Amino acid sequence: MNKKILIAIDAMGGDNAPDKTIQGVQIFLSKNKNINDYELNLFGDEKKILDKLYQHKVSKEKIKITHTIATISDKETPLTAIKNSKNTSMWNCINAQMNGNADISLSAGNTGVLLVISRMILKMMDDVSKPALAGLWPNNKGINVVLDLGANIECNEDNLVHFAEMGSALYKSLYPSDTPLVSLLNVGSEEMKGTETLKKTFKRLNSLSDEGNFIFKGYIEGNEMMHGKSNVIITDGFTGNIALKTAEGTAKFITDNLKKSLTQNIFSKFSLVFSYFSLKKFKERLDPRKYNGAIFLGLNGPVVKSHGGIDAIGFYHSIDLCYKIVKGNLMKQLKDNLNHLKSGQNKS
Repeated sequence: MNKKILIAIDAMGGDNAPDKTIQGVQIFLSKNKNINDYELNLFGDEKKILDKLYQHKVSKEKIKITHTIATISDKETPLTAIKNSKNTSMWNCINAQMNGNADISLSAGNTGVLLVISRMILKMMDDVSKPALAGLWPNNKGINVVLDLGANIECNEDNLVHFAEMGSALYKSLYPSDTPLVSLLNVGSEEMKGTETLKKTFKRLNSLSDEGNFIFKGYIEGNEMMHGKSNVIITDGFTGNIALKTAEGTAKFITDNLKKSLTQNIFSKFSLVFSYFSLKKFKERLDPRKYNGAIFLGLNGPVVKSHGGIDAIGFYHSIDLCYKIVKGNLMKQLKDNLNHLKSGQNKS
């Protein structure tokens, strides 16, 4: 890829914007100061953005600002977004992608509105009926791509098969030397368990596994998701969102109670001195900010949703994710995988 990677950023989305946004940009620029193959286009109130760039001493060398006064309210609903979102920072951010002025868009704004706007402007890829929201989770061997995390409450087997192909493409764009290992989230690992939709999806993924885009590992239960048996886990948005919230809550419960146990008296505080580096490594591994950024897949262009309440470090990681998946040629991977699916259907 010879041309610069163009990342469009909604600078006004989420809590504490644009301060958090600009601090995240600052971290990204400092960590990539010797790399010149990207440009960040910040959409929002130019004066506020410039003030924050000056306050945080951020160089404007790799930054472009597109002035936009209007913003999306957190109270906006997907239904009202169609009427009220035009010419907002979020809208113009996505629109730049449609016009070829950006390779990817990033926003920490309202999730439902972002999906509606992205789908309106970018449209769905051919033969994909529903977009999926994919996230990154740690496992014992590296990273899981998990989808769908809430974009679709109900899914049929066609949707789940598309999610498998798209999730594999995302994983391959991030880890080109690894093989996507796909599993279906279910209540058991036996073939006879689960809904009829899951059983039909199982058969189709099993046959597609021979085609080479991924290896199908069968069903996976919720307590096995972090084992590393698979690195692409497929489910409907209802189940996926529950799994996501449960995992987030469990991680917070563990870290909060560990901190409480290690600081409750003088003896535990003393032991903390000897285990400091191990605990620091443990905390870094479970730090949700490292995995910030969910990706809408199935549109004619990738869109990344940052958590609205994340801090500057988390927002930096979402910018870094944008850079990596464009660098890894995600859209080509998606098209190749979906074409592979189409050719497999023609054979059958």
